[in-house]
Amino acid sequence: MARFGSSMLAFPDLRGATRRLILINLAAYFALLIGNLASSSAQHIAGALAFDPLVFLHGYLWQPITYSLVHPGLLGTLFELLSLWFLAGFLESYHNANWVMSLYIVSLLVTAAAALALYAIAITLAPSLLGAPSPLYGCFGGIFGLLAAIGLLHGDVQFMLFPLPIGIKARYLVIIYALVAIAMLFGQERMYAFAQLGGALGGMAFVRMAPRRGASFLLSESWYGLRNRYYRWKRRRAARRFEVYMRSQGRTVKFDGQGKLIDEDSEDKKRWN
Repeated sequence: MARFGSSMLAFPDLRGATRRLILINLAAYFALLIGNLASSSAQHIAGALAFDPLVFLHGYLWQPITYSLVHPGLLGTLFELLSLWFLAGFLESYHNANWVMSLYIVSLLVTAAAALALYAIAITLAPSLLGAPSPLYGCFGGIFGLLAAIGLLHGDVQFMLFPLPIGIKARYLVIIYALVAIAMLFGQERMYAFAQLGGALGGMAFVRMAPRRGASFLLSESWYGLRNRYYRWKRRRAARRFEVYMRSQGRTVKFDGQGKLIDEDSEDKKRWN
């Protein structure tokens, strides 16, 4: 497994979850770009995929995930994908692909949840809290979650503060981005800023509470545990029915709590030996 020193001067390997995330976002970008050149229907598709709290509440339940696949601008898309490559690849050098993918998805979902919460508060108390209303798009929420995870787990690693040739520790870089997002709360893009902070909090919460192998590993383990409990319950029920049947035939058999047959002869032999 690759390890990084105290300074990060090159992009990590493009593999595993990092490669999948980059390819998925690139495919979505070019699909919408080609569709926009072919017809105007791509704009309607992009509008349906971006996260709009009001539209989401009217049944567009896929938007908390699909908004991250909408990248309208070339430079913004390039910056997002390079950041995603750098941060996800760095984390994947220390953790497995499943963990990184789970962290990214959780950060996206919490980003959308933060935007939805701000929308609900604004509608209830003060509509001016929303600022300039616009749907969420781009993978910035997942990127903020990845960055927060790096600051929490690898705070002493130094990054280059682009475009300046200055090194800065990861924890300080996270603080700077958080302060910028907090400052944006007082502008017109406060929904974006609040959502970005939500993505960072989602990444931190995932690091603190999620299993080391990722959320999908936890779900699979829970599923297998539930399935095994069900099979054990069926075996115990079958054992009880068999006991009743054997008593009706004039014979007595016993099973333990796991549904296994108790051989009384063997027990007697063990007792006397």
